[in-house]
Amino acid sequence: MQKGISYIQTNRPTTTMKLFIIAAVLAVAAAAPSSYKPYEKTYEKDYKYPEIVVTGQSDERNLDGSSRWNYAQSDYATREETQEQKKFVVTKVDDYGKETKEEVYGNTNKGSSYWVSPEGEKFTLTWAADDAGFQPAGAHLPVAPVHVYELPVAPVHEYELPVAPVHEYELPVAPVHIPFNGKGYKIY
Repeated sequence: MQKGISYIQTNRPTTTMKLFIIAAVLAVAAAAPSSYKPYEKTYEKDYKYPEIVVTGQSDERNLDGSSRWNYAQSDYATREETQEQKKFVVTKVDDYGKETKEEVYGNTNKGSSYWVSPEGEKFTLTWAADDAGFQPAGAHLPVAPVHVYELPVAPVHEYELPVAPVHEYELPVAPVHIPFNGKGYKIY
């Protein structure tokens, strides 16, 4: 020991020691085995479809903001999608109704999905989402009916438009004044 310094020993635990003991007790409690049985997947007797698992997948993200990803499942369902960043020109309207054009960046997406229904019917869906909106396409999607009819035509009336009358007259001419210099002589 050094001169002038005294050490006092106490049997009381410090705050750090208390926190350490609490953390150790919680860690032991969390690591203890649970008395609950793990969930096991069981199927009813009329279950006819096997468990579906992912058989393949890829995911590619690029620094320019574009990406491509896809996956395939054991039930032959597939999905793929690509995304690119694109510069759009948008029109903004302020509170006073003034329109301004502004360039902004946005995403364009294209993709497709394929799946087989439980009845065995095959479906393919493709789509694009860009500045023109969302555009899905697929043989199973409903199509709006096409109406073939002639638009009515307004009747044509043949008549002569009235003509305004023409007035012929002469306009009056203003008199010309020749200025004088005050002594009776004309100034030219």
